[in-house]
Amino acid sequence: MIFREMCKSKIHRLTVTDARVDYEGSITIDEILLKKADILPYEKVQVANVTNGNRLDTYALPGIPGSGEVCMNGAAAKLCGVGDIIIVITYSNVDTESMKTFQPTVVHVDANNQIKL
Repeated sequence: MIFREMCKSKIHRLTVTDARVDYEGSITIDEILLKKADILPYEKVQVANVTNGNRLDTYALPGIPGSGEVCMNGAAAKLCGVGDIIIVITYSNVDTESMKTFQPTVVHVDANNQIKL
């Protein structure tokens, strides 16, 4: 059986609301957004910074539900600053047969990191 690494989910065009270099690491994201995008606490995520082109891998932590919080922690705070626009992406290995019906979960947000309907 052949597996391919596919985009499992993404949160599109988040605005970074905080950056804490002294924190150990990770990205803190409003828990509602994580749940909507099917991203679990401590799950590996890729962050693509639309503002400056940086990309990094880290893990997600749940933030205050409904707050719109998106905080870059640790070294990631050097690559993504407050006000930057980012995309958070997760990946999954999908077998060839499942790829026929596979669809990633995509969450779009507004300028305040609230889900667009």
